[in-house]
Amino acid sequence: MQRLSLDAPILAVDELAVTLHTEAASVRALDTVTLQIHAGQVYALLGESGCGKSMTALSIMQLLPPSARVGVNSQILLGQQDLLQLSPAQMRLIRGRDMAMIFQEPMTALNPVLTVAQQLKEVLQQAHGLWQTPRMDGLLSLLAQVGLPNAEHWLTAYPHQLSGGMKQRVMIAMALAGQPKLLIADEPTTALDATIQAQILELLQHLQQQRQMAMLFITHDLNVVRRMADQVGVMYAGHLVEQASLSDFLQQPAHPYSRQLFASLPTLDKRHQWLNVIKGNVPMLTQPFVGCRFASRCPWVMPVCQTQAPPWYEQSKSHWVRCHLFDPAGDQPVMMENHIEPSHLKSQTFTEQPVLRVEQLRVYFPIRKGIFKRTVGYIKAVDGIDFILRQGETLALVGESGSGKTTTGRGILQLVPLTQGSVYYQNQDVSQLRGTKLHWLRRQVQMVMQDPFSSMNPRLLIEQIIAEGMDAHRLYLDKTVRRQRLHELLDQVGLAKTSLQRYPHEFSGGQRQRIAIARALAVNPQLIICDEPTSALDVSVQAQILNLLAQLQQELGLTYLFITHNLNVVGYLADRVAVMQAGRLVEEGLTQQILTQPQHHYTQQLIQAVL
Repeated sequence: MQRLSLDAPILAVDELAVTLHTEAASVRALDTVTLQIHAGQVYALLGESGCGKSMTALSIMQLLPPSARVGVNSQILLGQQDLLQLSPAQMRLIRGRDMAMIFQEPMTALNPVLTVAQQLKEVLQQAHGLWQTPRMDGLLSLLAQVGLPNAEHWLTAYPHQLSGGMKQRVMIAMALAGQPKLLIADEPTTALDATIQAQILELLQHLQQQRQMAMLFITHDLNVVRRMADQVGVMYAGHLVEQASLSDFLQQPAHPYSRQLFASLPTLDKRHQWLNVIKGNVPMLTQPFVGCRFASRCPWVMPVCQTQAPPWYEQSKSHWVRCHLFDPAGDQPVMMENHIEPSHLKSQTFTEQPVLRVEQLRVYFPIRKGIFKRTVGYIKAVDGIDFILRQGETLALVGESGSGKTTTGRGILQLVPLTQGSVYYQNQDVSQLRGTKLHWLRRQVQMVMQDPFSSMNPRLLIEQIIAEGMDAHRLYLDKTVRRQRLHELLDQVGLAKTSLQRYPHEFSGGQRQRIAIARALAVNPQLIICDEPTSALDVSVQAQILNLLAQLQQELGLTYLFITHNLNVVGYLADRVAVMQAGRLVEEGLTQQILTQPQHHYTQQLIQAVL
């Protein structure tokens, strides 16, 4: 592929190849990746989990594990410096000063035993070689730049005392402390609600343009790409398959993989339709590739795709694609959209009798101070809410981070004590259940947690994690039937059967979310409380999970309380929407009505944030 015509890129990656050597096999994580990013430009790297996006970022930052080997022809130029030729000591001087990275999960990237001020000081001393302690006004200036309110108060706070959006702002402040020329943002808004996501994206865009930084923005969210990018690179199975300017990519995505990604997006217009799902999975990178890596999943596959790896073909000066369909010398089939027949999802019918009824639910957490831990007040996480759920219905609970959505879900399952109010499941007062009756409830009502990694025991195999509920409720005791059920669950959530003998840390964030969903489905529940179940999933897997949830609801009459900040998912899946703000419900109604004609000003702000 020819280089872009712009001069003097801040970052130039050429023929980057990375192989991870393990006892079991060698993983070809990256294969001949070539890209450029210029000053003031945002390059969005798009693709599914496991395609190599984060590995590209770690390779640029030189944060690869010891088992990694970089190809002999690979080159990573930051300005005029080849990063692959620098020693670890030289790289430490460059990280934080000339280039910096915002990691995907701020809670795991921040040091839990250091205050915000201590972590900012540490970065400043590393970046600028300051032997004296940085001045307090300098720290406040950094936090002010990233829009953190009441910065003086939060300088002495620890990471666990900050909300998700605040932790991400601290991470951005740390990344910008050294005034880098290159900023790498690895899924910086994945777990944030719509309004906070809009604020973070606006902040990054403003700072990037103000400082004329080059930015590598890694994401699986096409809406974020549309808002942030100047150039787009699509990754699949360890290499780039399409590179284009944003306008070219949005107007006419070329590669079959890119077209399938667009077709997988959930919208209000696609209600009562199956979402497009890319069949199969990303191939294992331990295998040698002969032809096109996407051939097994491509609806337009040709014989040549099986035997020859496609070269780059030029669509325009700013648009290149790696696909035999664009070979001017070949016979190409007509590329038609992979539409699905519209009459596939039946309209849900609901019984008048509610399966779940919540009445004046309150969950308060005491604020204690002093050596005697005297209660001086309460945090009103949930403050008197009412709603009902009918059999086979999906109610979406939406609102900003900290509005009480997750606490509501946990209160229903008695995972946090109720301060006041009642929760009735099938006319039984949940708050009165104890022992075996509470055990029965937790088989009928399951929860998919927001953070899949922290909800799993890192010492257990995936087989043991998924089977935890099955064992607790003594289901599928026959070993053959049990193994068959485990394989069925993995198929449903799009994971390979070999995943059973691996540990949670061996999976990407999106793959861990699929495991969490499989674990919830394992005991055949009637009501599932889904707490951001698709927030960490890429577009194609999100479509698969949403189709799965819709199919299970249709076949089994499942009921969902769907906690989310993704209003596109709400528009596609939910029957009704309840909007929470500061522990209270401020608006409730049918999905179409809420999304197209919101009445409350807070709901209007939420919807405006995703436009």
